Amino acid sequence: MLTVKKLLAISGLVLLSIVQLSAQTRPVSAELADTAMTRIWVDSPSGPGVPPKWVYDDGVILSGMKMLWQTTGDKRYYDFIKRSVDAFVNADGTIKTYSADEYNLDQVRMGSAVLMLYRVTGVEKYKKAADLIRSQLKSQPRTHEGGFWHKKIYPYQMWLDGLYMAEPFYAEYSATFGEDNWNDIADQFIWMEKHVRDDKTGLLYHAWDESKQQNWADKQTGRSRMFWGRAMGWYAMALVDVLDYFPTDHPKRAELISILNREMTALQKVQDKKTGVWWLILDMPGREKNYLEASSSAMFAYAMTKGVRKGYLPGSFLRPAEMAWAGLQKQFLERKDSGLDLTKTIGGAGLGGNPYRAGDYDYYVNEKVVTNDPKGLGAAMLAAVEMENASNLSRGAGKTVLLDDYFNHETKKDENGRTVARHDKWDEWDNGGYSLWGDVFERLGASTKTLSGEPTAADLRNADVYIIVDPDDEKEAAKPNFIESRHVKAIADWVKAGGVLVLMGNDFGNCEFDHFNSLAKEFGIQFNKDSVNHVDGSNFEMGRINIDGASPVFTGARKVYLKEISTLALTSPARSIQEWNGHQVFAIAKFGNGSVFAVGDPWLYNEYTDGRKLPRDFENLRAAQDLSRWLLDQTRRK
Repeated sequence: MLTVKKLLAISGLVLLSIVQLSAQTRPVSAELADTAMTRIWVDSPSGPGVPPKWVYDDGVILSGMKMLWQTTGDKRYYDFIKRSVDAFVNADGTIKTYSADEYNLDQVRMGSAVLMLYRVTGVEKYKKAADLIRSQLKSQPRTHEGGFWHKKIYPYQMWLDGLYMAEPFYAEYSATFGEDNWNDIADQFIWMEKHVRDDKTGLLYHAWDESKQQNWADKQTGRSRMFWGRAMGWYAMALVDVLDYFPTDHPKRAELISILNREMTALQKVQDKKTGVWWLILDMPGREKNYLEASSSAMFAYAMTKGVRKGYLPGSFLRPAEMAWAGLQKQFLERKDSGLDLTKTIGGAGLGGNPYRAGDYDYYVNEKVVTNDPKGLGAAMLAAVEMENASNLSRGAGKTVLLDDYFNHETKKDENGRTVARHDKWDEWDNGGYSLWGDVFERLGASTKTLSGEPTAADLRNADVYIIVDPDDEKEAAKPNFIESRHVKAIADWVKAGGVLVLMGNDFGNCEFDHFNSLAKEFGIQFNKDSVNHVDGSNFEMGRINIDGASPVFTGARKVYLKEISTLALTSPARSIQEWNGHQVFAIAKFGNGSVFAVGDPWLYNEYTDGRKLPRDFENLRAAQDLSRWLLDQTRRK
C-alpha cells in the first residue's frame, strides 16, 4: 500500500501549478467564500449571505467558513458565522423559524455552527440553542431497529442525506458534553449502509423505506431506484466529520472507517476518467440528460482528501482526489467580473412529498440546475481548503505530536459536573486552547495526541514531537505533578535518540520554574524568573516582537505578539534565534540526534492565533505554521 509520503514524492503534488485557474491570485477557497458572503441570499432580511430562515444549506456554507477561519485566522469568516447564527438564535436560546417537533433532520445541520460558537465563546445562549436541537434527536421517530426517520412527514424512511444533517452535530455534542451516544451514532451509519448498499457495485441508493409503502421504494428491499451522487456525498462527508469526535478506542470506530473505505472504493470506480469528476447519476455516464455535477464532485474530493490526511484512507486515494479537484475547477468554476461562480449543481432532490417525487432517472435529471447553489458552494469550500493544503501532507505523514497533560493539568468542572482538563489542550476551542495549533499539525499530515500520564520511555517511543507547556505550581493544582529526575532522564534520552522537544514556559508567578529548569538545563536552557513585554489593555503594539529575517525557524512570520514572557539564559548547546530589547526570547538546541525549541510563553493559544482579538498585521498563526513545519522537519525520517 502506498503511504501518503511515498505517493506525494512520486506525484510531486504539482497541484497548485497544474490545476488552479488561470489569472488566479487568491486561493479558490477565499474566492468561493466571497461569493457565499456577498452573492447568496442577497435580498434576505438577514443580510447578504444569510438566508431568511433556518436551513441546512446555510449549515453547509458555515462548515466551509469554519475551516477557512481555522486555517487562515481571518476574523471575517468567524464574524460571518456568528452573524449567520445570531440572525436566528435569541438570547434565551430559542431559534427563529426552527421547530424541534417537526422532527426534520435537515434542521439539525446548523447545530454544528451553534456548537462551535459555544465552544469558542462560552456564551450561554448558544448552549441553550444546542440543547434545543439535541432535544429533537432525543425523541426523533425511529425505524424498528433504531434508525432516525429523515422527517416526521416521511415515516419509516432513512435517507443518506440525513446522516450528514444530524450525525456530525450529534457526535460533537456528545464529545463536548460527555454523553455516551457512540453506539447510536455508529449504528445510524451501519444500518444505512446495510439497507442501501448494492452488493455488485458497492454504490449506495439514495434512501430506504422500511415500510416498503412508498412508490419510489422497491417492494422487496425498500430501496430507492437511483445512485444519486450528492446523496453519497452527504454520507461520505458525514463519515469523515463524525470521526473527528468518535472515541479512538471505541470498538465501532473501525467499522465506520471500513464503511468509508468501501464507499470511496466504489466511487473511484465510477469517477469519470476524462474529467476527474462524477456524473449526477453515478452509474449512467453519458446517458441522455445525465450530466457532470458539481456538488457531489466537491463532496467526494473533500472526503477523500480529509480521509487520507486523517489516516482513515490509504494514501492512494489522494490521486483521485487530485483529479477531482482539477476537474472541478475546469468543469464547474467560471470567473466573471463579479467574482467566481460554481455552476452545474443540482438545486435539490428528494423523494415522495407533494408534488410527488418518484426518484426515477427522469426525476433527477429534470431537477433544476443552479449556479452558486449554497450546498455546492459549501462543499466546494471544504474541498478547496483540503486540496489547497494537500501538498503539505508529506511533512508530517506518519508522525505523532504529543502534548503533555501531566505537568500542566489544570482542571475545571464542566456543565455536567465532570472534571475536565483546561488550558493549552488540543480539544479546547476557547481562548486558552490549542485547537488551531493542533489543526496546523494535522494539516501537515501529523496526528495529535495527549499524554495524561507521566512520560516514560515507553510513552515517548512512538512520539516524534513532545510539547510541555507551562507546568503547574501550587496555585494551579492542589497536588501538582513536578518534573522529577526520572522524567528528566526519560525525556533527555528520548531527545538524544532523535526526539523533538518543545518547552514553553510562562512569566514568573504563573509557572513552576525550578523543576522545569531541571529539565531545560540538560539542553543549556534556563527560564528566568522574570516577566517582560507587559501590555496595557488593548495597546497590542506593546507586545510586538519583530522576527529576525534570518530566523531558522520562523521563515514566514515577521510580526508576532508575546505578552508577559520569561526570558531565557543560554549555554551550549542552546543558541538564541531571537533577541528583543536585550533579552533572549526564542532558543533552539541540538542534543544528540534530537532537537529542542524553547520560549517563555504559551503564546500559540487560540486567543492570539484565531484573529478575533489581535490586529490583522500580527502573524501568530503564521508563526505557528512556521514552527510546526520546523519541528516536523527535525524529526527522524520515517
